[in-house]
Amino acid sequence: MGEATEVDYLVIGAGAVGMSFADVLLTETDATIAIVDRRHRPGGHWNDAYPFVRLHQPSSFYGVSSRPLGTGAKDEVGHNQGMFELASGQEVLSHFDLTMQQRFLPSGRVQWFPMSGVDDPDADNSVTVRSLMSGERTTMNARTVVDATHSQMKIPSVDAPNYIVDEGVECIPPNDLPRRGTGHDQYVVVGAGKTAMDACIWLLDNATPPERIRWIMPRDSWLLDRTRSQPGEEFFTQFCEGLADQVEAVAVADDIDGVFLESERRGALLRIDPSVTPEAYHCAVISPGELEQLRSITDIVRLGRVTRLSPDEIVLEHGSIAASAHPLYVDCSSPGIPRRPSTPVFDGGRITPQWTRTCQPTFSAAFVAHVEAAYDDEQLKNELCEPIEPPEVALDYLRMLQRELATRTRLDQQPEIRTWMETCRLDPFSSVAKTQIGVNAEATEHLGRYLTNYGPAVAKIDDFLGPL
Repeated sequence: MGEATEVDYLVIGAGAVGMSFADVLLTETDATIAIVDRRHRPGGHWNDAYPFVRLHQPSSFYGVSSRPLGTGAKDEVGHNQGMFELASGQEVLSHFDLTMQQRFLPSGRVQWFPMSGVDDPDADNSVTVRSLMSGERTTMNARTVVDATHSQMKIPSVDAPNYIVDEGVECIPPNDLPRRGTGHDQYVVVGAGKTAMDACIWLLDNATPPERIRWIMPRDSWLLDRTRSQPGEEFFTQFCEGLADQVEAVAVADDIDGVFLESERRGALLRIDPSVTPEAYHCAVISPGELEQLRSITDIVRLGRVTRLSPDEIVLEHGSIAASAHPLYVDCSSPGIPRRPSTPVFDGGRITPQWTRTCQPTFSAAFVAHVEAAYDDEQLKNELCEPIEPPEVALDYLRMLQRELATRTRLDQQPEIRTWMETCRLDPFSSVAKTQIGVNAEATEHLGRYLTNYGPAVAKIDDFLGPL
């Protein structure tokens, strides 16, 4: 072990959160930074994602603030036609890798430790970094340790199925679909999240007849309409309409069920089967074309989670069904972002980035870094960065909205933060709002409707959630 190295920040994790956080620190401070990750390159779970994965929000919402992701073009064909491009997994990985190679390392202020692990920091934030290849140890004395692994993703290619797969049953992660997906009589997609939706759409896009797809859906989910989350002046009216509809749906509802039904009526929320009440919500964003594709699958099994796959039957929590001849099971059952209890973002010499804006992990990480750079008072920093736990059940849609609205109120009292958001690439709306409010009459009218219903919506959410 060599001599201890001094750094201002030790960032544990070079995934989207760690990279976005470090990027803003590099821009707004003169700090020295060490970044440690157990993988061989930046990008976190994107290194293990299935080959046909894409972002489900526009590329302008993701990545590091200092570097564009994608070309800013709109898709001219496909399910996302007319909307801004969705970066592929390889584009995302390239984005983070180029950020490291062309921005972080040339700065002279960033040390990069790939294929490495860390011991728990001691009281003085002295951390031992261990190479997973050579075993070499490096001691890092950090002023602040940043744990960017709090919301570590769980994905099928890394995490084994949480059910029994008997011998003779072919069960693969979605990563293997392009290589092993041919020659089967039936495809059984296990899981109800965005990964399962992507697997179903991949099968359909590759000429698999819908009647040959069976979908094991433990819980239906409420979904978000991608047409309402597009950046830029062209879509600003739609964005403002969506914002207003979201709070007005709460303000006019008589109960929690009414919130979801009213939100659906206004197009703020979608569901695959209008006859089934969703029990889950995971921030999944979908286009009308993708929704139409998924609705073409009619063999949907709603008997809870799988407990066992045998050659003859599929055993589920609430019953069992016969297995077809020669099926291929596609495991999409990993939870994605597992729900973990929130913790204060700022705690002395430790920072734990978490969501501060719903469904926006990289903006949230960038925002936490800006607050760290711009403010000294820890209590104020934690008030500005109150964590929003990732959702799981349908009710979390309201819980997240409650926290989001409270955060917006606090941020509105900080003119400096509003100015920062207007320059942050990951917040593509603030800069547009600065030029469009008062100019775009229709968008301004929607924002007026938003402000009118803001107070009543906050009161309704508090009333609905209070007994729970």
